[in-house]
Amino acid sequence: MGRETATQWASSAQGKGRNVIDEILAEGELKMDAAVEHVKEEFAAIRTGRAHPGMFNSIMAEVYGQSMPIQQIATVQIVDARMVTVQPYDVSTMAAIEKAIRDSELGNPASDGHQIRVGLPQLTEQRRKDYIKVAKTKAEEAHISVRNARRVTRDALDKLVKDKQTGEDEVHHAEKVLDAETKKRTDAIDELLKNKEAELLEV
Repeated sequence: MGRETATQWASSAQGKGRNVIDEILAEGELKMDAAVEHVKEEFAAIRTGRAHPGMFNSIMAEVYGQSMPIQQIATVQIVDARMVTVQPYDVSTMAAIEKAIRDSELGNPASDGHQIRVGLPQLTEQRRKDYIKVAKTKAEEAHISVRNARRVTRDALDKLVKDKQTGEDEVHHAEKVLDAETKKRTDAIDELLKNKEAELLEV
């Protein structure tokens, strides 16, 4: 077993550097993806002119001594554009679910003892504008999360150069990849917002 030559050591170091770069980029992309997924969920919870199950995502009912999402304790079905039925898995939770829906001001719940029917009122023009403002705020928050993930990732890449764990060329290339991945996520958020606005303006 001979000693490692300088060339072999340099090659090995570069390989280790690339592996670390890949790990840093992957972690940054995961954080960006999480921001996109989060805003998707936020948008789903915003009421539009038509009924959809996502409207119930953020409604919590006090059951079994704790606060639980309605979709974990009941089946939500869309009857038509203005009517939704909620079927509790446990009848004993019906009153709590009905109260949670009423308190959310999503619609007018009415129980027949077996299921809850929720009639959704028509959105006024002002209400649509208000919801669009909310959607834009959620989109900007998602943009900020993506930019923060990009900044943290760039700082980690720059530190590799300072610590001499890899070369400037490798990091420069990685930063180009990072910028492209960042743009991909910000474009996705913009597209989600555009679609949400279209839904809210649909009469």
